[in-house]
Amino acid sequence: MHFFRAEEFLKIKTRLDDRDLHSHVKARMLQRGVTKEEIEVTLNKGWEADDAKPGTSGKVFVFPYNDNWEGEFFEEKEVRVYYKSVGDTFVLLTVKARYGKIFLREEVRESENRI
Repeated sequence: MHFFRAEEFLKIKTRLDDRDLHSHVKARMLQRGVTKEEIEVTLNKGWEADDAKPGTSGKVFVFPYNDNWEGEFFEEKEVRVYYKSVGDTFVLLTVKARYGKIFLREEVRESENRI
């Protein structure tokens, strides 16, 4: 499992590279139709996920989609990114996506959005 350096996550703008995404996360991205760029946007602009398990944190962001997924048309895609702190490092755990429309949103001012 790959560990992110804590200082990377404490920056307002989080950027990932391929080595930051371990095999489980890459498999879930492919299975669920989530891109690395969507993970970055979710970490940078998303709001706190209220369904994260104890000891785990999460971020949520809703993207306009207006495309087909598995043969059905959807207006929006909600991306959820889950991670945890291990000592002074952060571990990206998994990503989830839901396709639909009119997902609830929580606006976050950029100055308040810190991981």
